[in-house]
Amino acid sequence: MQRRAFVKSALATAGAASTSTFAAPLEAAQQPQQFYELCKYKLRNGPQLALAQGYFEHALIPALNRLSSSPIGAFKLDIGPETPTYYVLIPSTSAELLLSLDTRLAADPEYIKGAAGFRDAPASAPAFQRAERSLLSAFTGWPTLTAPKSTTAKPIKRIYQLRTYESPSQVAHQRKIQMFNEAEIAIFTRNGLNPIFFGNTLIGTRMPSLTYMLVFDTLTELTDHWAAFSADAEWKELSHKPGNTDAEIVSNISNLYLSALSCSQI
Repeated sequence: MQRRAFVKSALATAGAASTSTFAAPLEAAQQPQQFYELCKYKLRNGPQLALAQGYFEHALIPALNRLSSSPIGAFKLDIGPETPTYYVLIPSTSAELLLSLDTRLAADPEYIKGAAGFRDAPASAPAFQRAERSLLSAFTGWPTLTAPKSTTAKPIKRIYQLRTYESPSQVAHQRKIQMFNEAEIAIFTRNGLNPIFFGNTLIGTRMPSLTYMLVFDTLTELTDHWAAFSADAEWKELSHKPGNTDAEIVSNISNLYLSALSCSQI
């Protein structure tokens, strides 16, 4: 009962924060709004790296796919303050599924078999240093995860940019989400900033906050497209309106650069 009550409360919070005064475009409104679990594994160089990748590839990702969660993202931190760190991105249209993942996975014999050595690692040789999870709700302006399309026959090492905006108050936080929904996402895509997801943090650290991920084929593409965004006349007008400036509604921004692990489905 407590979990169901929490889920209803989380859904209500997500709706209030995501919709605001924004009327979603028809194509977005027709898509089911997703929820995301973003898992962060802090590791040490050495055996933990291969152990974690084996766990993702042979246990976690197949089990999540059996629960109809797909595609799953698995990434390593390339540039940021905490390396080595791996991230796993899990999408679902059910917040309750994400909240009950541990119970569901523990009931999957194939998962238990594949997770041996990671799930039951001894204290003398732990599988990771610490793990953190955040539950996010998708923005109405970008309601579902969008995996990048392959542009070449040969796989390329893309750059995944993971950005988190913290706000000084709930009102400021909702205003920033409203900016994204009403105009900023459209300005992003027009200038070649290709989103994977946008998420409002329902459960996690550093709240209130939002997190989004962009993808680029090259560092040059990343630099050029961000420059085009910064110079965009509509963005300049939007970001300089009273109530919209970073000084008023964003207290901190973290900016991480990731690359996909070989087992990633994104």
